[in-house]
Amino acid sequence: MNEIKDYLKYLEFQKNYSKHTIESYEQDIIEYLEYLDEQKIKFLKITYEEIREYLKYLSDKKDINSTISRKISALRGFYKFLQNNNKLDNNPFSLINLPKKEKKLPRFFFYNELEELFNTPKLNTPLGQRDRLILEMLYATGVRVSELVNIKISDISDRTIKILGKGNKERIVRFGDYCEEILNMYLNDGHYKLNGGSPYLFLNSNGEQLTDRGVRYLLDKIISKTTIEKKISPHMLRHSFATHLLNEGCDILTVQELLGHESLTATSIYTHITNDRLKDVYFKTHPRAKK
Repeated sequence: MNEIKDYLKYLEFQKNYSKHTIESYEQDIIEYLEYLDEQKIKFLKITYEEIREYLKYLSDKKDINSTISRKISALRGFYKFLQNNNKLDNNPFSLINLPKKEKKLPRFFFYNELEELFNTPKLNTPLGQRDRLILEMLYATGVRVSELVNIKISDISDRTIKILGKGNKERIVRFGDYCEEILNMYLNDGHYKLNGGSPYLFLNSNGEQLTDRGVRYLLDKIISKTTIEKKISPHMLRHSFATHLLNEGCDILTVQELLGHESLTATSIYTHITNDRLKDVYFKTHPRAKK
């Protein structure tokens, strides 16, 4: 369907969504259209009541709230795109509220786990240098994996990186001594040996730009060589970045800016973690907290 193809191109080139998100949205829309086809409903003529029936169908199918929210967001955006391109008069999904999110605290690494993680890649190989830099840069900057793999060498200057985030919004992130040391090693050795003429910082063994999926794959390989026994994802390094900054006294507005969050609500979830630490520190250190 041409409408879907046009919408996906819009998400990629105008909204700068990651490949993973675009693939998920495409699958959500296809599943939705298959449901409408079974119900003999025309997607441009759907009513509010018929949408409510579709949401009941998702709930009966045991989709979790976060999955249903993503599907609603995909369809809401799809219909808004159609409305903006004069395919229909009103967006039928504009009246649909997202289900209440399950309160799920972000998982993060403790300092000792990070040290073991960082020390796992071998620095005597180009790929080992690259893997160590990926770990250091994710933790040092808090960038998303989709942002990390799109960093070009020309984006880096004087311990800062120009990041193109969601919605094509630019922000500047910074990194310190540890990351800089590995970056210089990689640029002078590993990247030079891997590079086949690509402008991108992170390359695969063929000298081509590393993908989101590639980062997830190599992180699984790294974690399998450690003693860390927890299910992990690259996003945990972003969570660790935010949590550790707040633990060390950084204000939440600065963390919001560094993470590239539009809303403070998205950043405030990390305060639930740091509040537990503050309570623990208070009762251990305040002279009159305990008898």
